[in-house]
Amino acid sequence: MKDTIAPVIAVDFDNTVVSYGELLHKVALKRRLIDQEIVKDKSEIRDHVRRLPNGEILWQELQGAVYGPKIKKAKLSEGAQLLFQSCVDHGCKVYIVSHKTEYAAHDKTRTNLRSAALAWMTGHQFFEPAGFALRPEDVHFESTRQDKLNRIKSLGCTHVIDDLEETFLEDILPPEMKKILYSPRGTHSELPGVKVARTWQEVTDFVFHAAC
Repeated sequence: MKDTIAPVIAVDFDNTVVSYGELLHKVALKRRLIDQEIVKDKSEIRDHVRRLPNGEILWQELQGAVYGPKIKKAKLSEGAQLLFQSCVDHGCKVYIVSHKTEYAAHDKTRTNLRSAALAWMTGHQFFEPAGFALRPEDVHFESTRQDKLNRIKSLGCTHVIDDLEETFLEDILPPEMKKILYSPRGTHSELPGVKVARTWQEVTDFVFHAAC
Protein backbone atom coordinates (compact mmCIF):
# COMPACT_ATOMS: atom_id res chain seq x y z
CA MET A 1 0.00 0.00 0.00
CA LYS A 2 1.32 3.46 -0.84
CA ASP A 3 2.39 5.82 1.91
CA THR A 4 -0.96 7.54 2.22
CA ILE A 5 -3.65 7.89 4.85
CA ALA A 6 -4.89 4.42 5.75
CA PRO A 7 -8.38 3.52 4.50
CA VAL A 8 -11.36 3.73 6.84
CA ILE A 9 -13.66 0.90 5.80
CA ALA A 10 -17.37 0.27 6.35
CA VAL A 11 -18.49 -3.31 5.78
CA ASP A 12 -22.09 -4.52 5.64
CA PHE A 13 -23.04 -7.51 7.77
CA ASP A 14 -25.89 -9.65 6.41
CA ASN A 15 -24.95 -11.57 3.26
CA THR A 16 -21.65 -9.73 3.12
CA VAL A 17 -19.62 -10.69 6.19
CA VAL A 18 -21.97 -13.52 7.15
CA SER A 19 -23.21 -16.04 4.59
CA TYR A 20 -26.68 -17.50 5.04
CA GLY A 21 -26.96 -19.60 1.88
CA GLU A 22 -26.39 -23.04 3.38
CA LEU A 23 -28.41 -22.29 6.49
CA LEU A 24 -31.35 -20.90 4.51
CA HIS A 25 -31.27 -23.99 2.32
CA LYS A 26 -31.28 -26.34 5.30
CA VAL A 27 -34.11 -24.57 7.12
CA ALA A 28 -36.18 -24.11 3.95
CA LEU A 29 -35.84 -27.83 3.16
CA LYS A 30 -36.94 -28.75 6.68
CA ARG A 31 -39.98 -26.51 6.27
CA ARG A 32 -40.67 -28.06 2.86
CA LEU A 33 -40.47 -24.71 1.13
CA ILE A 34 -37.93 -25.83 -1.47
CA ASP A 35 -36.64 -28.98 -3.13
CA GLN A 36 -33.11 -30.30 -2.79
CA GLU A 37 -32.33 -29.09 -6.32
CA ILE A 38 -32.55 -25.41 -5.36
CA VAL A 39 -29.01 -24.06 -5.02
CA LYS A 40 -27.70 -22.85 -1.68
CA ASP A 41 -28.00 -19.21 -2.57
CA LYS A 42 -30.03 -16.59 -0.72
CA SER A 43 -31.44 -14.95 -3.85
CA GLU A 44 -32.46 -18.25 -5.44
CA ILE A 45 -34.14 -19.46 -2.27
CA ARG A 46 -35.88 -16.12 -1.70
CA ASP A 47 -37.25 -15.97 -5.23
CA HIS A 48 -38.51 -19.55 -5.06
CA VAL A 49 -40.21 -19.12 -1.68
CA ARG A 50 -41.83 -15.83 -2.69
CA ARG A 51 -43.54 -17.59 -5.60
CA LEU A 52 -45.35 -19.90 -3.19
CA PRO A 53 -48.86 -19.14 -1.89
CA ASN A 54 -48.42 -16.62 0.92
CA GLY A 55 -44.79 -16.60 -0.18
CA GLU A 56 -43.80 -13.17 1.14
CA ILE A 57 -44.81 -14.10 4.69
CA LEU A 58 -43.11 -17.49 4.38
CA TRP A 59 -39.92 -15.78 3.23
CA GLN A 60 -40.00 -13.27 6.09
CA GLU A 61 -40.49 -16.10 8.58
CA LEU A 62 -37.57 -18.00 7.07
CA GLN A 63 -35.34 -14.95 7.05
CA GLY A 64 -36.31 -14.07 10.62
CA ALA A 65 -35.33 -17.55 11.76
CA VAL A 66 -31.85 -17.56 10.22
CA TYR A 67 -31.07 -13.95 11.17
CA GLY A 68 -32.21 -14.59 14.73
CA PRO A 69 -32.46 -17.85 16.71
CA LYS A 70 -30.56 -19.93 14.14
CA ILE A 71 -27.79 -17.46 13.26
CA LYS A 72 -25.20 -19.32 15.31
CA LYS A 73 -25.15 -21.92 12.53
CA ALA A 74 -24.46 -19.34 9.79
CA LYS A 75 -20.99 -19.22 8.29
CA LEU A 76 -18.41 -16.52 7.83
CA SER A 77 -18.40 -15.46 4.20
CA GLU A 78 -15.66 -17.41 2.44
CA GLY A 79 -12.46 -15.39 2.37
CA ALA A 80 -13.76 -12.47 4.48
CA GLN A 81 -10.91 -12.97 6.93
CA LEU A 82 -8.52 -11.75 4.21
CA LEU A 83 -9.88 -8.22 4.41
CA PHE A 84 -9.95 -8.06 8.20
CA GLN A 85 -6.45 -9.47 8.54
CA SER A 86 -5.19 -6.95 5.98
CA CYS A 87 -6.81 -4.17 8.00
CA VAL A 88 -4.96 -5.38 11.10
CA ASP A 89 -1.69 -5.64 9.17
CA HIS A 90 -2.01 -2.14 7.68
CA GLY A 91 -3.44 -0.45 10.76
CA CYS A 92 -6.72 0.40 9.02
CA LYS A 93 -9.92 1.25 10.81
CA VAL A 94 -12.83 -0.98 9.90
CA TYR A 95 -16.46 -0.74 10.97
CA ILE A 96 -19.44 -3.04 10.59
CA VAL A 97 -22.38 -0.86 9.52
CA SER A 98 -25.64 -2.66 8.79
CA HIS A 99 -29.33 -1.98 8.26
CA LYS A 100 -30.76 -4.28 10.92
CA THR A 101 -33.89 -3.86 12.98
CA GLU A 102 -33.99 -5.16 16.54
CA TYR A 103 -36.71 -7.73 15.86
CA ALA A 104 -37.96 -9.59 12.80
CA ALA A 105 -41.57 -8.98 11.83
CA HIS A 106 -42.33 -12.71 11.77
CA ASP A 107 -40.31 -14.41 14.50
CA LYS A 108 -42.32 -16.04 17.28
CA THR A 109 -39.18 -16.36 19.44
CA ARG A 110 -38.77 -12.55 19.52
CA THR A 111 -35.01 -12.92 19.27
CA ASN A 112 -33.14 -9.61 19.30
CA LEU A 113 -31.45 -9.65 15.90
CA ARG A 114 -28.75 -7.19 16.89
CA SER A 115 -27.79 -9.13 20.01
CA ALA A 116 -27.79 -12.36 17.99
CA ALA A 117 -25.47 -10.81 15.40
CA LEU A 118 -23.07 -9.56 18.08
CA ALA A 119 -23.03 -13.02 19.67
CA TRP A 120 -22.23 -14.54 16.26
CA MET A 121 -19.37 -12.08 15.80
CA THR A 122 -18.06 -12.87 19.26
CA GLY A 123 -18.09 -16.57 18.41
CA HIS A 124 -16.10 -15.87 15.23
CA GLN A 125 -13.41 -13.85 17.08
CA PHE A 126 -14.33 -10.47 15.66
CA PHE A 127 -13.52 -8.84 19.00
CA GLU A 128 -10.35 -10.78 19.80
CA PRO A 129 -6.97 -9.00 19.45
CA ALA A 130 -5.66 -12.17 17.81
CA GLY A 131 -8.77 -12.35 15.61
CA PHE A 132 -10.33 -9.48 13.66
CA ALA A 133 -9.46 -6.95 16.41
CA LEU A 134 -12.73 -4.99 16.26
CA ARG A 135 -14.40 -3.45 19.28
CA PRO A 136 -18.13 -3.85 19.97
CA GLU A 137 -18.47 -0.07 19.56
CA ASP A 138 -17.16 -0.45 15.99
CA VAL A 139 -20.44 -2.22 15.11
CA HIS A 140 -23.38 -0.04 14.12
CA PHE A 141 -26.85 -1.43 13.47
CA GLU A 142 -29.27 1.10 12.00
CA SER A 143 -33.05 0.98 11.66
CA THR A 144 -33.22 2.29 8.07
CA ARG A 145 -30.97 2.26 5.01
CA GLN A 146 -30.78 6.05 5.13
CA ASP A 147 -29.58 5.89 8.76
CA LYS A 148 -26.99 3.34 7.71
CA LEU A 149 -25.66 5.56 4.93
CA ASN A 150 -25.59 8.60 7.20
CA ARG A 151 -23.63 6.58 9.74
CA ILE A 152 -21.08 5.55 7.11
CA LYS A 153 -20.69 9.17 6.09
CA SER A 154 -20.37 10.40 9.69
CA LEU A 155 -17.63 7.85 10.42
CA GLY A 156 -15.49 9.38 7.68
CA CYS A 157 -15.20 6.16 5.75
CA THR A 158 -13.12 6.09 2.59
CA HIS A 159 -14.43 2.69 1.43
CA VAL A 160 -17.78 0.92 1.73
CA ILE A 161 -18.41 -2.76 0.97
CA ASP A 162 -21.98 -4.01 0.53
CA ASP A 163 -23.88 -6.78 -1.25
CA LEU A 164 -26.86 -4.60 -2.24
CA GLU A 165 -26.85 -2.28 -5.23
CA GLU A 166 -29.52 -0.19 -3.49
CA THR A 167 -26.85 0.97 -1.06
CA PHE A 168 -25.13 2.81 -3.89
CA LEU A 169 -28.24 4.33 -5.45
CA GLU A 170 -28.63 6.99 -2.77
CA ASP A 171 -27.01 10.43 -2.98
CA ILE A 172 -25.94 10.38 0.67
CA LEU A 173 -22.49 8.86 0.18
CA PRO A 174 -19.88 11.30 -1.16
CA PRO A 175 -18.70 10.67 -4.74
CA GLU A 176 -15.06 10.30 -3.71
CA MET A 177 -15.85 7.33 -1.46
CA LYS A 178 -14.67 4.01 -2.91
CA LYS A 179 -17.71 1.78 -3.37
CA ILE A 180 -17.42 -2.00 -3.66
CA LEU A 181 -20.36 -4.26 -4.51
CA TYR A 182 -19.63 -7.71 -3.09
CA SER A 183 -21.35 -10.07 -5.52
CA PRO A 184 -20.29 -13.75 -5.44
CA ARG A 185 -22.75 -14.42 -8.27
CA GLY A 186 -20.95 -11.95 -10.49
CA THR A 187 -23.72 -9.37 -10.78
CA HIS A 188 -22.93 -6.85 -13.50
CA SER A 189 -23.50 -3.34 -12.24
CA GLU A 190 -23.74 -0.22 -14.37
CA LEU A 191 -23.59 2.05 -11.34
CA PRO A 192 -20.91 4.69 -11.90
CA GLY A 193 -17.97 4.48 -9.55
CA VAL A 194 -18.95 1.06 -8.17
CA LYS A 195 -16.42 -1.77 -8.30
CA VAL A 196 -17.94 -5.27 -8.49
CA ALA A 197 -15.97 -7.97 -6.63
CA ARG A 198 -16.89 -11.65 -6.74
CA THR A 199 -14.51 -12.73 -3.99
CA TRP A 200 -13.01 -11.29 -0.84
CA GLN A 201 -9.61 -11.58 -2.46
CA GLU A 202 -10.83 -9.15 -5.13
CA VAL A 203 -12.24 -6.86 -2.43
CA THR A 204 -8.95 -6.90 -0.52
CA ASP A 205 -6.85 -6.34 -3.63
CA PHE A 206 -8.99 -3.37 -4.63
CA VAL A 207 -8.76 -1.75 -1.18
CA PHE A 208 -5.06 -2.29 -0.59
CA HIS A 209 -3.60 -2.23 -4.08
CA ALA A 210 -5.75 -0.75 -6.84
CA ALA A 211 -7.21 2.01 -4.67
CA CYS A 212 -4.30 2.93 -2.45
